[in-house]
Amino acid sequence: MVPDADFRSYHDRPIIKPPVWKVPDVPAYLYLGGTAGVSASLAALADLTGRPGLRRSGRLVAAAGAVSSVAFLIHDLGRPERFLNMMRVLKPTSPLSVGSWILAPFGTATGLAAASELAGLLPGAGRAAGAAGAVLGPAMTTYTAVLLADTAVPGWHEAYRELPFVFAGSALASGGGAALLTGHGDGPPRRVAVAGAALELAASHRLESRIGMSAHAYRTGRAGRILRAARAATAAGVVAAVAGPAADALHRRRPRRRRLLDAVAGLLLNGGSAATRWGVFDAGMATAWDPAYTVVPQRERLRRREAEQEERHE
Repeated sequence: MVPDADFRSYHDRPIIKPPVWKVPDVPAYLYLGGTAGVSASLAALADLTGRPGLRRSGRLVAAAGAVSSVAFLIHDLGRPERFLNMMRVLKPTSPLSVGSWILAPFGTATGLAAASELAGLLPGAGRAAGAAGAVLGPAMTTYTAVLLADTAVPGWHEAYRELPFVFAGSALASGGGAALLTGHGDGPPRRVAVAGAALELAASHRLESRIGMSAHAYRTGRAGRILRAARAATAAGVVAAVAGPAADALHRRRPRRRRLLDAVAGLLLNGGSAATRWGVFDAGMATAWDPAYTVVPQRERLRRREAEQEERHE
C-alpha cells in the first residue's frame, strides 16, 4: 500500500508565489492610509459644525498620513516611477488600480486643505479640498482590505468577508485616537474611536472563527504575538478613552488628568491599529510561504464535493 501523500510541496517550496511586499513599508502604508481617511472625514465634520481645533488637527493628520503612506508605498515599490505607472490607466476590476486612483486624489485634496489651514489663505478652496478628502476618506479605510483579499494568499483571500470590517474599525479607532492625542477628542471623535475599536475587535474575532485552517496563522508565531498585543492595546485604549470624561466629572479642577488619559488613549488606539495591520500582513505572508495552507483546504473541499456527489447519486 502506498501511503497517502501529505501536503508538502517539492523541497517545501511555496505553491503560490508569495508577495514581495516588505515590512515595515506595507503595514505602515495600510495603517497610515486608514488613519488619514478617518481624520479627513472628522475634519470636514468639524468644519461644518464650527470646531476649528478639530478641523485643523484633522486636516494636518490626514495630509501627513496620506503623504507618509505614499512614501512608504514608493519605497516598497523601489522606484517612484512605478507609482506613476499605476496611474496610466484606470482598471475597475483591479483593486490595485482603483486604490491608486483613490490614494492620489485623496493625497492631493488633503494636502491642499492642510496648506490652506497652515497658511490661513483661500479658506473657500481649503473647505472644498477638505470636503473632497472627506468623500474619499471612507474608501481609504477599506480599499487596502479589498486589495489583500483579492490575492491568492490563503490567509487574506479566505477572510474577504471580514477584512474590510477589521480595517474599517481599525481606521476609525486610530483616526478618533489621533483626535484624542491632539487634544480635540471631545464629542464625535471619542465616540468614533470607541465604536471603531469595538468593530475591530468583533470583526477580528469573527475572522479567526470563520476562516478555518488559516486562522492558525493568526494565532501563532510572530503574527499571533502581534495581534494579541494589538487587541490588548485597543482594549486598553477604549478604557482610557471612556475614563477621560469620568475623570473630568470627578476632578473638574484637574483638567490635566483628562488630557493625560486622552493622550494615553490616543497612543494605545493608534498602536493597536498599527499592530493589527502588521499582524494581518504577517499572518497572510505565513500562509503564502507554507504549502499546507494551500493544499490541505483544497483537499478538504475536494472531499466535500465528492461526498456531495455520492449522496446525490444515492
